[in-house]
Amino acid sequence: MPKMLSKVLKSLITKPATVRYPYVKPEPVPGTRGKITFDMKKCDLCQDCERVCPSLAIKIFPDEKRIEYSPFRCLYCHLCVESCMQMAIIPDVVVGAPAFEKVMDIFKTERR
Repeated sequence: MPKMLSKVLKSLITKPATVRYPYVKPEPVPGTRGKITFDMKKCDLCQDCERVCPSLAIKIFPDEKRIEYSPFRCLYCHLCVESCMQMAIIPDVVVGAPAFEKVMDIFKTERR
């Protein structure tokens, strides 16, 4: 009984081990790899990111000057970020929220 009483008193004084999730958003863990976006002002549609993507989540259409990115297929390995020589792929540390529908992000450029 004294052992249990000491643990109860200790837990009353210290802060909780868990986070009240819906009300308090937790900070991302350092090194977390999340969703990516494309900076179309820097992108030259070289297709390096499409070549290194193991899950084929990135499709580039150079004739139409657009990029299709499927977050549902993405493994969040960020090989595309490392291979982009123009630094046109912007990584985010926040993982996308769960979704019920598969969406495709489309990025278009106005470059010639």
